[in-house]
Amino acid sequence: MTSLPQGRVLIVAGSDSGGGAGIQADIKAVTAMGGFAMTAVTAITVQNTLGVTGIHEVPLDIVVGQMRAVLEDIGADVIKTGMLHNADIVEAVAEELSRGEESPVLVVDPVMIAKGGASLLEDSAVAAIREVLIPLATLVTPNVPEAEVLTGRKIVDVEGQKAAADALLGLGAEAVLLKGGHLSGDLIFDVLATQETIQIFSSPRIDTRHTHGTGCTLASSIAGLLAQGVALTAAVAAARDYVHEAIRTAPGFGKGYGPLNFLAAVNDDDNGEIDDEDDD
Repeated sequence: MTSLPQGRVLIVAGSDSGGGAGIQADIKAVTAMGGFAMTAVTAITVQNTLGVTGIHEVPLDIVVGQMRAVLEDIGADVIKTGMLHNADIVEAVAEELSRGEESPVLVVDPVMIAKGGASLLEDSAVAAIREVLIPLATLVTPNVPEAEVLTGRKIVDVEGQKAAADALLGLGAEAVLLKGGHLSGDLIFDVLATQETIQIFSSPRIDTRHTHGTGCTLASSIAGLLAQGVALTAAVAAARDYVHEAIRTAPGFGKGYGPLNFLAAVNDDDNGEIDDEDDD
């Protein structure tokens, strides 16, 4: 029996020729969650599991044109942003998102550095993300280094994650998922903060180098679930479970930081059974 995709997600991000992160990971994750993925490519990267060796920016009018073509025809239930690379792209995307009468559901993954260490965001873009994109966000999903750059705060533990998440809420985001994978310890703690609540998620750390694209995959998984009407807390919980299993069962491709197993949810007999209760 073939299932029809539910929930439309427009992904505005850069491509990854290695298929483990960026647009490629986003499409796979949204599809695994049962959604329909569409794209506006902001940059073409030359990369594999060993690192990024080249970045070619897509002209602004083409980025905006892709967004407008999709939104005016197919529409989107959620928009997810990833690599935006420079201030001009950030500002153009934010302006396009503000054109409609209603604010879109927007998941912002403030991609700054590739897994191999290459910079994917120019310094000029940091202020633009902070000032024009985060205030539009339904959810922002930074890791610890990204949150430190955006807030100017040093983060060394869960309390630091909470404080940084609160600072990002102060910039106008409706919710923040501050991921703790870069901190040390046998457990990974992620902090989900809204204006009303703070929730802590934890999972055991998996000792593996195959973690390329985890941030893209998590944010897009959440976006795919939100697009289908799943409540925020339930979407975060289900997406975290998916990513954890995708890391655990990673195929082992490449000589460096390898990709995840994007079929983890598809191969799970319990896929689709999400506890979608209210966040309260």
